[in-house]
Amino acid sequence: MHTRIRFGGALALLVGSGFIALAPALGNDAVPAHGIAMHGDLAYPADFSHFRYANPDAPKGGVLRRAAIGTFDSFNPFIVKGNPAAGFAFLGQSLIYDSLMAPSFDEPFSRYGLLAETIETPADRSWVAFTLRKEARWADGRPVSVDDVIWTFNTLVEKGSPLYGLYYGGVERVEKAGERRVKFAFKPGDNRELPLILGELPILPKHYWEGRVFDKTTLEPPLGGGAYEIESFEAGRFVNYKRRADYWAAELSVNRGQNNFASMRFDYYRDMDVAVEALKADAYDIRIENIAKKWATAYDIPDVREGRLRKELLPHQRNQGVQGFAFNLRRELFRDRRVREALSYAFDFEWSNRTLFYGEYKRTRSFFENSELAARGLPSPAELAILEPLKGRIPKEVFTQEYQPPKTDGSGRIRSNLRIATKLLAEAGWRVEDGKLTNGETGVPMAFEILLVSPSFERVALPFKKNLERLGIDVSVRTVDTSQYRYRLDTYDFDMTVTRIGQSDSPGNEQRDYWSSEVAKREGGRNQMGIESSAIDELIELVIAAPTREDLVTRVHALDRVLQWGFYLIPHWYITADRLIYWDRFGKPEISPNRGVAIGTWWYDVEKASRLEAARGAGAR
Repeated sequence: MHTRIRFGGALALLVGSGFIALAPALGNDAVPAHGIAMHGDLAYPADFSHFRYANPDAPKGGVLRRAAIGTFDSFNPFIVKGNPAAGFAFLGQSLIYDSLMAPSFDEPFSRYGLLAETIETPADRSWVAFTLRKEARWADGRPVSVDDVIWTFNTLVEKGSPLYGLYYGGVERVEKAGERRVKFAFKPGDNRELPLILGELPILPKHYWEGRVFDKTTLEPPLGGGAYEIESFEAGRFVNYKRRADYWAAELSVNRGQNNFASMRFDYYRDMDVAVEALKADAYDIRIENIAKKWATAYDIPDVREGRLRKELLPHQRNQGVQGFAFNLRRELFRDRRVREALSYAFDFEWSNRTLFYGEYKRTRSFFENSELAARGLPSPAELAILEPLKGRIPKEVFTQEYQPPKTDGSGRIRSNLRIATKLLAEAGWRVEDGKLTNGETGVPMAFEILLVSPSFERVALPFKKNLERLGIDVSVRTVDTSQYRYRLDTYDFDMTVTRIGQSDSPGNEQRDYWSSEVAKREGGRNQMGIESSAIDELIELVIAAPTREDLVTRVHALDRVLQWGFYLIPHWYITADRLIYWDRFGKPEISPNRGVAIGTWWYDVEKASRLEAARGAGAR
């Protein structure tokens, strides 16, 4: 499952029970169904009224104000060019577009009909067909058609971000199979995820885009068919969405209890520091705090102490993926695995956690951290059956050691770790000459730049830089604006940067975009590290083809081990809770999700808002 771009806040998952089996499809006798699960059965029957984590009686109205960082210059999130406005999703759900199917956030990977009334796929999942709902409409009243689906698919693959060509690369053809039925036939291979991936396809109106250039940025508010439409905006400053009174799918089971706010506004701030101060001034409503220092020190104010500005730590069980200082292997400097391993000894997580993060974090060691997908211990027999044929193409440590990142005592004195680093660098042909770490063959000193987009991350990068300089390395730290940062990442014009790879509970097609050799050569892809490994390519395809959940876990473990021992990045940290700060003017469903914050199910509580405004001595908004 693709880890969708998160606009605003995290979406919640919830462990469900009482599973209902999906109607079986034997051979090519595919049976139309209301939904589909990647593995196992669906949690909701065909006649379900709403998701368990949503309140079907939630009141409608009010405003939700959110913050965004940086700027935007486009309402087209489907291309590489430009910075798309908050509220759009790159793949999957968005405020203004509907997809063929909607996600259930209390299952690992299941989809239920949204634009599509039914989905059909045979047991071998060699094709999938969707039947559109008769009532599906665009905001201008025209019906959503099969032609819209076909045009959207072809346009995204041909003119959209390179990700689409890769993501949907297993589709051989798409064709009209009836007045409201569209069929996707797949190329030979075993990709059981493709039917669900195509269900995530955001559908665009063909008639709107005729006469318009798709692969250019635009600030013309586009025609959509989703729950919201753009009401007003100022480029780079704010964008305001209003809920459509005539939204055709408002009462569908997949939407009931959601899309509750009359309007949603995203205001842009220069950086996190400014955004935090704006929240405390009640310039917007809610923030998920990702900076430990701010969580610990920035909110000691009367509004928090007296309960008007709520500060809540909500434990979750989400897959945390991985974050770290990423090497660009396209640079000759970082192609030697020993060099990458050596530099990892210069990052002192324990000191950073104690000094900068108030001890709130755990050290990341897996690319699928905080989940059953994280590889631990030594490979199991099932994993060895996958890994043994790859011997000679993967690090030998995969078979003999459990990966653990370097550790320190947190005192800041890391001389022993730097000695290990120096030994590894010497093995790779580097020597210290006149205080400079120099390549023994070329005589060129080691020097590189750490590229950042957030000034708040400088406090992490600068101590790392200092430790690297103790090894004789000339390191610069450069923070650039959002537009320049995105361009440099898209064109791979960096030495080292901070990368964050989110993961779902059901990894699949998106792993190609993260780690595959093909994407390493494509501008605008997510394989920022430039990994090119035939062994990893094979492991990715095994993950995608996993027939059962048990097989998926085993295959992801194998992939994780190879990524860990590749030293493609220096892992950072993670936390098993959401740090939530919000003004007390909202209602929430009774069910407390255990996988994160479900802001999409909240609503504006008029009574709470009135009490809050009175307590703060301000007039009602």
